[in-house]
Amino acid sequence: MSTATVVPLTDRPAWKALEKHFRDVAPLHLRQQFADDPQRGKNLCAEACGIYFDYSKNRITAETVSLLIQLAKESGLAERIEAMFTGQKINVTERRAVLHVALRAPKGEKIEVDGQDVVPEVHEVLDKMSKFSDRVRSGDWVGHTGRKIKNVINIGIGGSDLGPEMAYQALRYYSQRDMTFRFVSNVDGTDIAEATRDLDAEETLFIVASKTFTTLETLTNAHSARKWLLDKLGDEKAVAKHFVAVSTNAEEVSKFGIDTENMFGFWDWVGGRYSYDSAIGLSLMIAIGPEQFREMLAGFHEMDVHFRTTPFEKNLPVILGMLGIWYNNFFGAQTVAILPYDQYLNRFSSYLQQLDMESDGKHVDLDGNTVNYQTGPIVWGTPGTNGQHAYYQLIHQGTKLIPCDFIGFCQSLNHVGDHHDLLMANFFAQTEALAFGKTADEVRADGVPDYQIPHRTFTGNHPTNTILLDRLTPAALGKLVALYEHKVFVQGTVWHINSFDQWGVELGKVLAKRIIPELESTSPPELAHDSSTNTLLTRYRDAKEK
Repeated sequence: MSTATVVPLTDRPAWKALEKHFRDVAPLHLRQQFADDPQRGKNLCAEACGIYFDYSKNRITAETVSLLIQLAKESGLAERIEAMFTGQKINVTERRAVLHVALRAPKGEKIEVDGQDVVPEVHEVLDKMSKFSDRVRSGDWVGHTGRKIKNVINIGIGGSDLGPEMAYQALRYYSQRDMTFRFVSNVDGTDIAEATRDLDAEETLFIVASKTFTTLETLTNAHSARKWLLDKLGDEKAVAKHFVAVSTNAEEVSKFGIDTENMFGFWDWVGGRYSYDSAIGLSLMIAIGPEQFREMLAGFHEMDVHFRTTPFEKNLPVILGMLGIWYNNFFGAQTVAILPYDQYLNRFSSYLQQLDMESDGKHVDLDGNTVNYQTGPIVWGTPGTNGQHAYYQLIHQGTKLIPCDFIGFCQSLNHVGDHHDLLMANFFAQTEALAFGKTADEVRADGVPDYQIPHRTFTGNHPTNTILLDRLTPAALGKLVALYEHKVFVQGTVWHINSFDQWGVELGKVLAKRIIPELESTSPPELAHDSSTNTLLTRYRDAKEK
């Protein structure tokens, strides 16, 4: 897609109209808006793919929504969506297509990159993953000594870790419970040491996830895992029965001792943070089984189709994304809180941190020009009700505007007394409290002493989205993840930035490689850094030698 003809964001007619409109809307209070329109809760909502999306508790009017949709259109969003889905190389800095949507395309669908249909390749890998997963789950695949595999450790980093771990935690209810699954990413030796400490090597399978099979952190952990295994089993041949790889580098995989027949590939048009529904999700497939993994893929695909075909006015990712633009660029909000009211989603906000912040944390546009507006937000959050007793105080009564997404389910997977009703009562109460607050007169009417009234008054007018589903299933998880993937894409399109590279990850890695030999050397240090770094390195070496 050409970028030369795109009108600068702040020069687009809808942007200028939104600037003027903001001055009218900013003073409005949600309390009054709901009083003026008794049907507001029914009018400002959308429903698709089994997701009910209530955005009525936002500081908007119908005109706001109309102008935001117009901005999306003026930003070329429709064309950009088609460019992505048709395999055009929209990742311009790496000259790659962006086709995570192909990972969940059903058989028979055609998606081409450089004239080649990639869908058959995707299903070839899925079929290979399925066969291997079934063998491990059933006990047909055994370790070097003939014992059944009971433990699976995924070794990766970034998207090769956050995605599979988040999804495993989210779908743990559906997992094979006589197996243990762990995830190692941190190059801190504590991570691999604790992951293996109480396991039997004869029953443990490692999945090493690295596209190039050269990622420093991943390969450091993999070699430590290999040493742990060989210290226990004492035979180099054991590696082939206890390690498999998700990679494209057959030479390095073979050199490690892994049979390349047990190497699961993926493609350069899949970014790491968009990859857990590829072979990167092999640990997840072993945990929940191929059938439920494919149900998850179907959920992804359902949201993909909705995003590609639904008019923007009813399009969930578009509305969610444009509301984020409204707060980020007009209200000046710098963060967004993702608050899932389901303990299984305890890693969901962390997963979205990478998805959003690595994608849209950019300060130059697609043409290499420095932007003059805020881009990606800071994303954070934890499951309710834990957060209510930690940081909700600041959201309710602090000085910062923090838009929040509340995610909840009508049905619990674990029916324990009245727990779910109590959980969801908090879920609904929090969005109501954030929107409407409590006035000084209302506090006084409760009999609160005068000296406490200012401290127990809530201004309200804090914006929230409510995302409600029936229950957390594999398909539901796929829909939720795809919803946020496309939301990030919508915002990147409006900001005219590349959501699919991550050059900011590289600089620290390059410098670290330069420092490693300086830390390992026993000769007097010859350090060529700034005075702070030189002093710190010297202090570390001295303390380490002691």
